[in-house]
Amino acid sequence: MATDLSAGDKAPAFSMPTDGGGKTALKDYKGKALVLFFYPKDDTSGCTKEAIGFSEQRKAFEKAGAAILGVSRDPVAKHDKFKAKHDLTVDLGSDEEGSVTEGYGVWVEKSMYGRKYMGIERSTFLIDGKGKIARVWRKVKVPGHVEEVLDAVKAL
Repeated sequence: MATDLSAGDKAPAFSMPTDGGGKTALKDYKGKALVLFFYPKDDTSGCTKEAIGFSEQRKAFEKAGAAILGVSRDPVAKHDKFKAKHDLTVDLGSDEEGSVTEGYGVWVEKSMYGRKYMGIERSTFLIDGKGKIARVWRKVKVPGHVEEVLDAVKAL
């Protein structure tokens, strides 16, 4: 399991279904930057704020040459509802079987109220047009994160 991915590493290849009945794979982004953000669950407060933030800035990311893909283990049908409810404009990938979240090392042990459980650590990976990881943010705090990632995209 590649838990220690860092800048300069080759991004693990992936392929998964997306909202709206689509499919996406890392190779689809060849030649452009990809902001790959992992979030724990559709329609929870932090995840909603983050997805809305990336949606509001989507045009700025595109202008800077980057696509955005949000990933959780929620099924596609739940992504569709989440997108419709909050007018999200970013693509959402469904990693129900967990191979992508494990490949990127974001499926981790968490603890809440003393109970341990497995879940997605909110993380963002900036992947350059050649498929290399340019930047990694782990244990993301939502406020200011989208702007920080956009600055990093512009600096590529």
